[in-house]
Amino acid sequence: MNIIIGAGLSGLLTAYRLKKEGIPFKILEARSRIGGRINTVLGESNTPVELGATWFHSQHLHISALLKELNLNSFEQYMNGTVFYQPVSNEPAQAIQIPEQPPSYRINGGSSNLINTLYQHLDKNDILLDQHVTKIEFNNNAFKVTASKIFEADKVILAIPPKLWSRKISFHPELPKDLLNIATQTHTWMEDSIKVAITYKNDFWTIRDLSGALFSNSGPITELYDHCNANRSKFALCGFMNSSLKYLDKEVRKQEVMKQLEEVFGEQASNYLEYTECIWSNEKNTFEDTGTPIYPHQNNGNPLFRRSFYDGKLLISSSESSPEFPGYMDGAILAGNLTASKIIEATR
Repeated sequence: MNIIIGAGLSGLLTAYRLKKEGIPFKILEARSRIGGRINTVLGESNTPVELGATWFHSQHLHISALLKELNLNSFEQYMNGTVFYQPVSNEPAQAIQIPEQPPSYRINGGSSNLINTLYQHLDKNDILLDQHVTKIEFNNNAFKVTASKIFEADKVILAIPPKLWSRKISFHPELPKDLLNIATQTHTWMEDSIKVAITYKNDFWTIRDLSGALFSNSGPITELYDHCNANRSKFALCGFMNSSLKYLDKEVRKQEVMKQLEEVFGEQASNYLEYTECIWSNEKNTFEDTGTPIYPHQNNGNPLFRRSFYDGKLLISSSESSPEFPGYMDGAILAGNLTASKIIEATR
């Protein structure tokens, strides 16, 4: 039996590959939902908004291949029209034209469509939610994994960010010190982000030849983009907020955001349907404080993560372990593919 810790993109893809080969597994997920840092939310207006991972690019070949394999479609991020830029807080936003650049893409139906499609190919009894793994013991060539109960396994796959498993799980015998030191100082992508989405009854910005994009050095929103669905029947703006605003009360944050949007886009911006946000540093299954600053992507893709441990029976996955595009969805997919390949090869 293989135990996969984490039901994010990497863990679910590993499971999907193993199931196709008839290799048994169980996924232990600490959250009460699947998807990890991919989280598409449908509000009362049934508009899909991304509170987690959203975009990919043409150089991300692994996600393109997986979408094709699963018969899922993607669409280009809407960037037509004027972009607004706010250099300083005490000056109005400037209307600018940005140079042509390679497009980014989103997944039809939201990023969670990829997660849910993988999930639909799995046996639901093999995915156990609300399982907080606290201890992993290796003895007599086998594992005991402690969560809500003790699970026995021949192999264990760590499909959660390195900082989480290095800080939240005790290993017996201990993992190598160099590995643990690197893991605790590995940046978890999204951990310090605040995503914000505002839904509307129409895309008033495109009617005025605006792209819906805003870049601000002052905030509260630092990046904002058109977030309508693929056929433009649901309307939203979505982006990132200055992470320092996490210390404010939610209602104060909301007021600051709506004030900024009204100043940039006009009165129509205040006629919204729903306001949704996610402070990822409040997500205990994403963020773990190290006490010292970690720069974006620090130690992502470190070669140590590609090694196996405990006689080759403990494998490290997750986006941060990927040798290519670590921290992104593409990295999570490559990590899942590589991990599954190692397990499949070992069974032949």
